[in-house]
Amino acid sequence: MRVEIWADIICPWCYIGKARFARALAAFAHRSQVEVLYRSFELEPGRDKARVEPVGQMLLGKFGSRGPGMDRQVAELARAEGLDYRTDRHVGSTFDLHRLIHLAREYGLQHQLVAAAFRANFAEARNLFTPSPLIELAIETGLEAPDVQRVLDDPSAYAAAVRTNEQRAAELDVPGVPFFLIDGHTVISGGQSVDAFTRALERAWTDSPNSVDGAAMCSPTDSCELPPS
Repeated sequence: MRVEIWADIICPWCYIGKARFARALAAFAHRSQVEVLYRSFELEPGRDKARVEPVGQMLLGKFGSRGPGMDRQVAELARAEGLDYRTDRHVGSTFDLHRLIHLAREYGLQHQLVAAAFRANFAEARNLFTPSPLIELAIETGLEAPDVQRVLDDPSAYAAAVRTNEQRAAELDVPGVPFFLIDGHTVISGGQSVDAFTRALERAWTDSPNSVDGAAMCSPTDSCELPPS
């Protein structure tokens, strides 16, 4: 059974949802027969790579005075899940990081890089939006420096893979992330509870594969939405 997860590293609900899903999957009776793949999804596609800013400043501009308080509330929920969460982190373009995640998949290191990136962003407030820290993070994960440098030096490397993932998300009408597609027919959207993920896995295991159209949809709780067009 395959689980596809659309997520962005700067999305706090993806960080929380990943932890909750991992707990559900760890207790799932058929865990050894589940393949998990991460799919690219940018909350701000096309963001200027030079525009890196404190998350509080971004939230203030997007939501006004209540923005920073919203992040503090999410921080409390994350900490309740046993996750470290810093509110002094930065935000920027994640396109290059998504390209490196595709590189990591070729070497069997996708999960390691995704986990390290979430930890670096939310728990350590490391700036992952310029080449040097991206290279450092990728090497820590096990990738070779020349391979990482090659990808970052070539804007076309894995760009099509990122865009293909995002186009698939558009075809599925993904409203925000995290978004989970289980075995091609069961959908669960948002950073839902461990119980909700457990039920989705169990239902997907017992249901025969069919098209996404008409599939069971768990009601979303919390997710990072796309910006209005």
